[in-house]
Formats: sequence, structure tokens, C-alpha cells
Amino acid sequence: MTTEQRRSLLAFQDYIRKTLDPTYILSYMAPWFGEEEVQYIQAEKNNKGPMEAATLFLKFLLELQEEGWFRGFLDALDHAGYSGLYEAIESWDFKKIEKLEEYRLLLKRLQPEFKTRIIPTDILSDLSECLINQECEEILQICSTKGMMAGAEKLVECLLRSDKENWPKTLKLALERERNKFSELWTVENGIKEETEDLEDKMETSDIQIFYQEDPECQNLSENSCPPSEVSDTNLYSPFKPRNYQLELALPAKKGKNTIICAPTGCGKTLVSVLICEHHLKKFPQGQKGKVVFFANQIPVYEQQESVFSKYFERLGYRVTGISGATAENVPVEQIVENNDIIILTPQILVNNLKKGTIPSLSIFTLMIFDECHNTSKQHPYNMIMFNYLDQKLGGSSGPLPQVVGLTASVGVGDAKDTDEALDYICKLCASLDASVIATVKDNLEELEQVVYKPQKFFRRVESRISDKFKCIIAQLMRDTESLAKRICKDLENFSQIQNREFGTQKYEQWIVTVQKACMVFQMPDKGEESRICKALFLYTSHLRKYNDALIISEHARMKDALDYLKDFFSNVRAAGFDEIEQDLTQRFEEKLQELESVSRDPSNENPKLEDLRFILQEEYHLNPETITILFVKTRALVDALKNWIEGNPKLSFLKPGILTGRGKTNQNTGMTLPAQKCILDAFKVNGDHNILIATSVADEGIDIAQCNLVILYEYVGNVIKMIQTRGRGRARGSKCFLLTSNAGVIEKEQINMYKEKMMNDSILRLQTWDEAVFREKILHIQTHEKLIRDSQEKPKPVPDKENKKLLCGKCKALVCYTADIRVIEVSCLFTKCLVMF
Repeated sequence: MTTEQRRSLLAFQDYIRKTLDPTYILSYMAPWFGEEEVQYIQAEKNNKGPMEAATLFLKFLLELQEEGWFRGFLDALDHAGYSGLYEAIESWDFKKIEKLEEYRLLLKRLQPEFKTRIIPTDILSDLSECLINQECEEILQICSTKGMMAGAEKLVECLLRSDKENWPKTLKLALERERNKFSELWTVENGIKEETEDLEDKMETSDIQIFYQEDPECQNLSENSCPPSEVSDTNLYSPFKPRNYQLELALPAKKGKNTIICAPTGCGKTLVSVLICEHHLKKFPQGQKGKVVFFANQIPVYEQQESVFSKYFERLGYRVTGISGATAENVPVEQIVENNDIIILTPQILVNNLKKGTIPSLSIFTLMIFDECHNTSKQHPYNMIMFNYLDQKLGGSSGPLPQVVGLTASVGVGDAKDTDEALDYICKLCASLDASVIATVKDNLEELEQVVYKPQKFFRRVESRISDKFKCIIAQLMRDTESLAKRICKDLENFSQIQNREFGTQKYEQWIVTVQKACMVFQMPDKGEESRICKALFLYTSHLRKYNDALIISEHARMKDALDYLKDFFSNVRAAGFDEIEQDLTQRFEEKLQELESVSRDPSNENPKLEDLRFILQEEYHLNPETITILFVKTRALVDALKNWIEGNPKLSFLKPGILTGRGKTNQNTGMTLPAQKCILDAFKVNGDHNILIATSVADEGIDIAQCNLVILYEYVGNVIKMIQTRGRGRARGSKCFLLTSNAGVIEKEQINMYKEKMMNDSILRLQTWDEAVFREKILHIQTHEKLIRDSQEKPKPVPDKENKKLLCGKCKALVCYTADIRVIEVSCLFTKCLVMF
């Protein structure tokens, strides 16, 4: 080794110390290190950690005089898997490792949230190439012996030392693939999402735009869910006979008119779209061909529709394919569109390709079908597609425009207060889709009512507990935690904005998210102090979130369930890193544990809502022992709590509960895979293993159980579209739907939804009486006005600044790249929505 190499190794030793765990390469250094040195290094790691062990390792390394040890050190790094460090030392260029420092700082800051939200075993296979093999084995071992929280902490430790330049992006992709909510903190969102947000753990709030999904009929999650004469994707390739009301719904579109088809969930709108598509493709004369594009918002729906259309149309000789966000980067979109007759797309794919010019215009298609077309508003991808359509229509383009068909169970009424306002809202939706007809069932209504039954609705208002000692104790712990958090940083504005944030509410959860986002962009001159403060704030807010969750569980279930939830959390905390802050918070909880145990065991503290729920279930199953029930709740924690309550209540021994939750993951709760969901539904519907299904919002969006005759909404309410979807779960004759709540506002909101549904139906009937020419004129007026607004809001293209500047992430202030590094490979780059700072 030359003097220059030794000097360089000393110069870059800090990077090596932060990255290298020397115990992973000691076996490859046997020719140069004796057993005594190896034991010293191992002991240093055990007592003080990898960084101190790396310091001692470098000291021994630089004292070596034998020939070839430097090459041996590089080979050891290569064999052990330290490819990034190997490359940096060989070229003496540590820029790639240096760029990772910003991500390390961010991960340190987010570590408290990471270990409470991440299940390491779910993402470890995706991250394996970013870690050393021994690290992966150690993480799995810790998960097995100490629990997932301790394993997550070990995963953080390993990622902080990773020398792979792609580990931040790989972590992002792994989190998104598992639908883990930590991804919201780790990275910015990539433009307009192709998949709408999983809402089962967060109910609707006023400042969030929510897109609702109705279930894809016929297949959904249960293969045999459709009525006997209804087509399912298992027999759709066979000849079928559509119902008269389905032919009625398809008629305007078969005549070539742009149509919105509005019909109840479960009536077979997928089959209607198949009828329209087949008629459309067959109408072209010899030598001409049609080309259909079907849009589905979410990946599960996209996969379902691709399967349905493929099975039916390929037997007729048509070519069917699908492109989603998961496959778009690996396929030539233009070529696939050109070579197929029917293309199933997630809508953002078309938006991207229209902007890039890969697909020159919508004239390439002859029919566009929009599933869940009520989402065609604001900046939703559906509306972006239709902006392109309307620009072509109103701009006098000579190219032909495709026919447009929309499918929905409810067009909605927005914020309308009366029928006139509802009428205007629906007209705007028609204008957005250039629809001249709203097709509903009128002539064959009796037949439709024989297929889709509307359950009788009941409201039950229950009083809350008279006194709540459990809440008082937890609230005091939360106040103490807030005070501790305030002390460490008086400059963080959002932490002082706690007024009117009631403990045990979704608003308090939103405040926690606000604080954590503010913490991510918080800056101080002293970066070490900044990191310490932010990490501490994440710890405090993570504990506040758990207490808030426990109060929600206690409010709607048993105190025992809420206490078990907290005990499980603190058990995991103790098994993990357990720093000074966590020790203090754990001690404060344990000081109150005996009192909480006593309160939760007191029979006088039983939840009145559970008593009323028990009464409903006993009454309904007494009247009809064959009753099949879906019990809707807001969160997964409540799903588990109510299942435990039913199984532990001897008065409900006649119930066999099953649970159904979404595929996403929150905290340490694992989501259900699609096969697991199907298995539960088979046990519920086909096998009879369960006679009550406790479910989150995934059940109002994706299942179809015709014989279900009891729907219970347990503190569960949304907007008018969600009301129509949940109500549609009970389709047996004589079905009942109970809304059970202790909040009068919940009942009032549902009554408003019922009034809005009537407004919507009345408005549609009025529109259907209009002269078609008058309606077209109204639509054209709205379209022209909206285009003028869009055009006036267009900003001039910025003049490029050729100076090479740093681009920083607006959330974490991490160095993203330099402007000279930017290459446009997609309409939305990875760092869309970052704040660019110079």
C-alpha cells in the first residue's frame, strides 16, 4: 500500500466508520488479523456498537505492514457484500455514499414512527439487495425472538449503514407495494395516484377529496356472488341471456349516444358494458375496426375487468390486453394500443402517454368506458382525459372523437342543498363526460327490484358511558406527554395548536400527522440538535397516537380491548431499543397500569353500545336463526376488538364471527391478502363457517353477498355514495340495516344522505324529461365556460435556467440531485411535489 492510499483511507475514515460493520468481513481478513484482534473488535461491537468497532478495525488495519493487505481489505468488502464501499474506496470517490447522508438523517428522525408502523418480514425480501446477508438473518432472528418492533429497529440500524445508493428508493417501492402508511412520511407522492387511498382506517374529512369505488359486479371477491341468472367471470365466456333491465340500460349507448349508466350496485353493470362493447365492435363495416378502452381506477378492479373482458371477447376473436402502473414502464404502450381491440387501463397511463405524445390523440379509440365515472371531477385522471377530449371537441379538430360511456351506482349531488343545485351538479358531470343521456331503469323497474332489494333502515341512538375513568387516566397521560414534547421545542409552531383537539378523535390523529410533517421540514443551525429534537418529537407523537387509538377503541368497544392494545404496544417498545424517552414514557404508563386494570375489569364500566349491539343480534337471530350479518366498523382495531367481544360473550354463542379487512398495512397490523379475503368470503357465503362478518370499508367496496339480510353500521357513516354502497350489501328479501351510534350528528348525517339520494333521483328524472337538443345546448354551454376558465388559468411555460443548482426535497430537505442530473422519463418524476430550494 502506498503512502497516498494510506492517507486517503484516513481522509475517508468517517464514511467507512458510518458504513462498515467489521464483524461481517473479519472471516475474510484471517490472513492479516490474529484471533486476539478479532476478539477485540467483536467485543467492541458488543459493548459500544458497530461504529466503535469500525474505528478499532481501522486502527488495526492501518498498523499492518504485510504486503497485499489493502487488496485483501477490498476483496473482503466485495465478498461480504459492501459493493458501494468497495467501489468508493477503489476509486476514492465517496459522492454516492455522501448523498445518502441526507436520507440517513431523515430515517433517524423518523425512526420512532418506523418501528411502530413497519413489519420487517413484509419488506425484507425487497430490501435484501440493500443489506448484508448476515444483517437479513439477524433481523429475522430478532423478529422471531423479540418481536416486530425490535426487528424494525434493527432494520433501521442496518439501513443507516447501507452503502447501496438505491436503498432509499427501494425502501419507498417496498412500502408502496405493501401499502404501508409509513410511505407517506418517507417519500413524497408521485403525482396523481393511480390507486385511490385506502380509507378503511380514516373516515371522511372535510379537507380531503375522496374518490369512492363501487364493487365490480359478478366477480368481486366471491366467485359465486351474482344472482343465478347473472353472469360471473367464471362463466362469462359462455353464452348468456341478459336481463331486460340490462338491455334497457345498454340501449342508449348501443344507439351510439354518449351515456352515463346509473344503476344500483349488484345489478350487473359489468355485463351491460360487455353488451355495449360487443355491439360497438360488431357494427363496423368490412375493412374498418373499432378500438375500445375501459378505465378502472384501482388495480384489483383493473385485474378483474381484464379477466372478464378477456374470457368473453377472446372467444369471439378479439384481442384484449391490459396496462397498469405496475407494467407500463416495461411495455411499449403505443404498440400495445395499436395491436389490440380492447385495452383495459388505469387512467393515469393514458394521461401520461397523451402528455408525452406517445398516444397522439383520443381519436385512436372509438369507445371509452369509465368505471366509477362519478369521479370525473377536479384533477382526477378521468377529468384530465376528458379535458383532452373537450379541447379536441371545442377546438374544431377534424379527428373523430370516441363514444363515451360512464358506469356508476350514484352520480352524487355534491354540496347541493336543493333539487335545482343537484340538477346543476349532475349537468356538470354530464358536461365533463360529454354525456347526452343518463340511463336508468324505468320500464323494467319491477324486474330490477326482484334482483336488488333495498333493506329497511333503522336508527338506534345509544347513550355513552355516564362516567369514564379510563379516559380520564389516559387523557392525563396524553397531557403529560404533550407537556414533555413542548419542552424540547418551543419553536415548532404546530405543536402549540392543540386547542379544540379532543382526545380520542380523528381530528387529534390529523393534528399528530400535521406535527410530524412540520417536524420533517424543521431546521436549526445545529444539525445534531435538530436531529435530536425531531427524533424525540416523533417518539412523543407516536405514543400520543397509540393513546388516541386506545381511546377510540374504548369508546366503541371494551376498556379491556383498549388496555390490551396499549399493553401490547409497550411490550414491543420494551423489546426494541428502549431509549431514555421511551423508558420514561413506559414508566409513566406502568405507574397507571394497575389503576387501568382495575377500571377495565369493573362491570359498571361496560359499554352501553355493546349492550345495544348484543340486543340487536339476539333479537334478529331469535326471529330468524338463519340470519347472515355484515357488521361495518371504522378501523381494524375495532374489528379485532368486536370479534374478541363476541367470542367471549356467552349470550352470543350462536354467532360464528369472521373478519374482513383491506390489504394495506397500518402500524403493526397486517392487511389481508386477496386470497385470504376470498377464503373468508367462501367461509361466510359458501361453507357457512361464519354467520357474521365484521368488516371495514373494504366490504362496502368489493363484495356481493345476495343472501345477507342484516347490515349493522357501527358508528359508520360516509357520504351519499358510500351510503348507497353499504346499503347494497344486504340484498336478501326482508333485509334490515341498523345504524347504531351514540352521536346524534351521525344519524343526522345519514338522514341528510337519504335526502340527497332522493334529490339525486328527482333531478335525474327531471333531466330525462328535457328535450335532448335543449340538454345538449346546456351541456355545451357548461363545457365552453369551463374551458375558458381552464385556459385562463394556464401558466406560461417557464424559461429554462441553465445554471446547475441543487434540488432539495420540500419535506425532508434532503439533497435530491443537481439540475444537471435531471432527465425527463415520465410526466411525473420521482420527486413531484418537492419544494425546489436554491
